[in-house]
Amino acid sequence: MTSSPANHKNVHPAVPNRRHIIIGAMFRAVGAYPSGWRYPGAHHDPHDDAEVIRATALEAERAGLDYIFFGDWLATGPDLEFRDPYLAARIEPLSAVGFLAGVTSRIGLIATVNATYSDAYTLARTSASVDRLSGGRLGLNIVTGAEPRAAANHGREAHWGNEQRYDSAEELIDALRLLWDSWGDGALVADQESGTYLNPDRLHRADFQGEHHPVAGPLNVLRPIQGHVPLVHAGTSTRSRELVHSRADLALLGLSGIAEAAVETAALGREIAAKGRDPQAVKTLTPVLPIIGATVEEAWDIHDFLVSRVPVSPGPHDGREGFPDTRSLAALNDTLGFPAADFDLDAEVSVADAAGFSPRGRDLIDLVARRSGRVPGSQRPVRWRDLLVNQLVPYSVVVGTPVQVADYLQTWHEEGGVDGFNVLTPYLGDQFERFTRGVIPELRARGLFREAYQGTTLRDHLGLTVPANVHERGESQPREKRSTTDATVSAGVTK
Repeated sequence: MTSSPANHKNVHPAVPNRRHIIIGAMFRAVGAYPSGWRYPGAHHDPHDDAEVIRATALEAERAGLDYIFFGDWLATGPDLEFRDPYLAARIEPLSAVGFLAGVTSRIGLIATVNATYSDAYTLARTSASVDRLSGGRLGLNIVTGAEPRAAANHGREAHWGNEQRYDSAEELIDALRLLWDSWGDGALVADQESGTYLNPDRLHRADFQGEHHPVAGPLNVLRPIQGHVPLVHAGTSTRSRELVHSRADLALLGLSGIAEAAVETAALGREIAAKGRDPQAVKTLTPVLPIIGATVEEAWDIHDFLVSRVPVSPGPHDGREGFPDTRSLAALNDTLGFPAADFDLDAEVSVADAAGFSPRGRDLIDLVARRSGRVPGSQRPVRWRDLLVNQLVPYSVVVGTPVQVADYLQTWHEEGGVDGFNVLTPYLGDQFERFTRGVIPELRARGLFREAYQGTTLRDHLGLTVPANVHERGESQPREKRSTTDATVSAGVTK
């Protein structure tokens, strides 16, 4: 992914009445950058996660962010030390948001759940409870999983294929909505004088018949405050896009540049409209990882330190258990069209060598320049390590001052058409506060971010309406049967 130049000036003056950007914090306890936990002063020990979760959420709420977002991974192993240390040991997401429901009062709380390994009734019950306990602030990120070790952890012989996983995910969402809507208006009477507690005509069974998530209902928790808990989904496959079109409230998009963002967001809007939904009912978000300094030079120094601490190897095998082959210089050969493995990690990339790179290799040179100010043959030369590490970090990284980061977000919002950003922090410590106390005030000065919370629920923050009860609007229709399953599914939403 690309980032905007880190040395341009603020070219975006404040404009009144502009649509506000959605901004959430993606929580990764030991940092989103692979070496973030090694930065001096960074949080690096998961034993202290409870306090760090609390402090991060309160700082995000003080800044008025729309939500804090917890991802998930259903396995661990030695390879994660080198690949994604934040995945190795982490708090389970629904437990984290349940904890924060009593610690915070306004910020949205999004937890990731894996549809492949979830029980519909249990998830409906837990999510409705957390939504009510938090005052309507829960969101669910629905994933189908990419970790093969998760199957054995859940008593299965193998991880399902793509089609079966998405059949399960669609069923789960339909079952959740039918269960959430068990309690219609007036179902709970609680009249002390007459002694009538329930109106059974308003207490609805789900009677959901599916291959993966059959469930009877009703749910023994009142309807969520938000009606339906907002649902998030990311993915690029045909089935993942179909899920976004038909069921998601927020779409997470991995985008390589502003031009692609403009095309992708416009296409997504057309596809959602073709399904009979209002495109404005689905908000588009993209991840961004800002590295912030008081000056661009300071930001470059932080970036250089992080690059220098990512575990990489000159040869194809490091010798340590789980060390990925992608962490060696040989992994650059295909990208560059050049024998990178012949060089030392910290040797400079000469102008002549760079001239021999393939188009993809020249794109990587440009990416390094935008992130670090490093250019072959300059006073800040490019090293082979810089090429390897920047290829390994897939996020949209922007390196610069708070003003420059705000420029980046504004440009992507206005020219790329994205509604908002999932903000990743390279390490937890001063970097998160540099965003909340530097970038957020800059966005407010431009009229791009609200001065204070304007509602109480996550749906309020995101500009989403509360859906009608599916049992009471006549939309509980049979779902179209797919060739991949023989199940007849009674769905809570139309295809």
